[in-house]
Amino acid sequence: MSSTSPVPTPLPILVVEDEPAVLEFMRTALERSGYPTVAAASGAEALKLLAGGEYLGVITDMRTPGGVSGAGVHAWIEAHRRDLLSRVIFVTGDTVNEDTAAVLRHTGAPCVEKPFRVQQLLAMVEKTFGKPQ
Repeated sequence: MSSTSPVPTPLPILVVEDEPAVLEFMRTALERSGYPTVAAASGAEALKLLAGGEYLGVITDMRTPGGVSGAGVHAWIEAHRRDLLSRVIFVTGDTVNEDTAAVLRHTGAPCVEKPFRVQQLLAMVEKTFGKPQ
């Protein structure tokens, strides 16, 4: 009888993005680099997933449909999943918007600005979430 312990399954990254092409781009880049992903097309869907699952971290678009923005996802994490608070990355194409700038200042969360290169995303993910398991 061998005493090898099972290899732990790496936790996925929750990717919140409503643009299918951008979502697919991010998922492909992350998965090719060894990070499993779970996708949510809206902030509301992300909150349901966060309430019932474990994640390495969260990458969320700042603007998502369904009444829950990236800032709303961050606020929910702050209230309910403090273990993930230091592992949230925002993605936005609108850093000049005052509301966006205020959220980034308030949360202190890192931000990847659209359009971005795969390497920019992966460098931020590795810095914030650590190397893939």
